Amino acid sequence: MSKIKIAPSILAADPLNLGKALQNIKEADLLHLDIMDGHFVPNISMGPAFVEACKRGSDLPCETHLMIEHPENFLGDFIAAGSDIITLHVESTPHIFRGIQELRANDVGVGVSLNPGTPLSVLDSIWEEIDLLLLMTVNPGFGGQAFIPAMLKKIKEARDLIDSRDKEMELAVDGGVNAGNVREIVSAGARVIVAGSAIFGDDNGADWKKFREKVPG
Repeated sequence: MSKIKIAPSILAADPLNLGKALQNIKEADLLHLDIMDGHFVPNISMGPAFVEACKRGSDLPCETHLMIEHPENFLGDFIAAGSDIITLHVESTPHIFRGIQELRANDVGVGVSLNPGTPLSVLDSIWEEIDLLLLMTVNPGFGGQAFIPAMLKKIKEARDLIDSRDKEMELAVDGGVNAGNVREIVSAGARVIVAGSAIFGDDNGADWKKFREKVPG
């Protein structure tokens, strides 16, 4: 099994003490930044300036998760802000290839995300373009939701597809991951664990190593 990576979801950090939160999780593998527009998902969060602030405050690579409609119209701003990987939802745009081509042209990693109800088959035409596949295991838009158990089967199916194609692709899981279920999620095939409340909790990430100890690999 390859090394399991942990990506703290900064949405769950204390925004008034962002610098401290970033310091507390400096031994993580990458930062997960949720960008929400109030249309594609029923919530609004940060924009490119927040990505830039995280890049200034941390040496970790930033995976910018665009939960916005027509993300291809905003890629330039998030690339300029310093995103190392940008993750697009297939449900949010009819122009997924346009977005992928722009990311490739700017040497930015290509992430693709699927909502819980979206089948893996929608990836058939873009499979070879993906660096990181992010499976949502809650309905996106809010932190603190419970993991959807049926998603374990989807994680396993994605793992089998990646392995059968001998594809170098990160398989990430986002939503409801905690110390109680992370082993089962990793066993199903996830190799990048996105967690928010389970890492930041009430201490803004100061106790994140307790979560790391629960993650196998």
